[in-house]
Amino acid sequence: MLRNRSAKAQNGAMFDWNDARFFVAVADTGSTLAAGRALRVSQTTVARRIAALEESLGLTLFDKRRAGYALTTAGETLLLEARALHAAAEALSDAASAQKRETGGTVRLTTEESYANGVLTPMLRELHELRPDIIIELDASEELRDLEAGAADVAVRVAKEMTGSGLVGRKIGTDLWTVYCSRSYAEAHGIPRNRRELASHPLIGGGGGRVGRYYGMWLKENGLDHAVAMTHGSVTGIIAAVRSGVGCAALPCMVAELDPELIRCLPATTNGGMEIWLLTHERQRHSPRIRTVLDFLGDRLKRHALTVEARLTQIGPSPVRDAIAINS
Repeated sequence: MLRNRSAKAQNGAMFDWNDARFFVAVADTGSTLAAGRALRVSQTTVARRIAALEESLGLTLFDKRRAGYALTTAGETLLLEARALHAAAEALSDAASAQKRETGGTVRLTTEESYANGVLTPMLRELHELRPDIIIELDASEELRDLEAGAADVAVRVAKEMTGSGLVGRKIGTDLWTVYCSRSYAEAHGIPRNRRELASHPLIGGGGGRVGRYYGMWLKENGLDHAVAMTHGSVTGIIAAVRSGVGCAALPCMVAELDPELIRCLPATTNGGMEIWLLTHERQRHSPRIRTVLDFLGDRLKRHALTVEARLTQIGPSPVRDAIAINS
């Protein structure tokens, strides 16, 4: 039997390195029964794996006695190497688990409500399908979260320029706005095509926070504040009111342009030079899970922005550069 085993070893038969843990367990406990309990497998499995290891090595590692398994000289010689192999396997498993924890986990994403609900949600569904190990904690708020202080990991932000200590990222596109109404509203009341016509239609105002301040100024400077028939505290609320046919409202083109229920009434305008940014803090940029989210959203948001800009150019008048004035 030993001659046959040696022949197999000389012919290049390979052993299963996972059997090293069974070898070590039996050597430490002195029996296949005790080793099975330690490894949470059956005694039969342990005995079978030891026999397979001996067969593949062409050596007898244990003397099988009534009192238990005793190491042979060959077994004693190989035990140190088996322990090293077992330790290396455990280290590899631990390293893989650590790497998995690093590439997965929670990413805190902050943006204003209109972008969270109108743009990011479908993208985040796709991200979850691709990377279910990454959990997005979405913070939809008008308040700017401090990325340097760790209040969020990634931000989709509308601003004139990328400001803040240690922030890095990319510009997605220009923050374009215009007036929209619903298809049902257009069928019932027509589509206003200039400021004079818009003044005779009910407008939805509000928006809250930065949007509310800008929108209120826009309405006042264009002499349209008197036409406001309803106000909402968020852009999401304004969009819901427009969809329901209450009236018209100025909305961000990134959110409204691809909505099949909405119709653009006027040429798009720039929002006072505001741009759309995808940001993180420099200390986070090389984290695998943060990098995954940045790369994914950067690609999808850029594609979305280019699609919106193409529609604004191809369907209706081209965007104008004045953020406040609209056609008379």
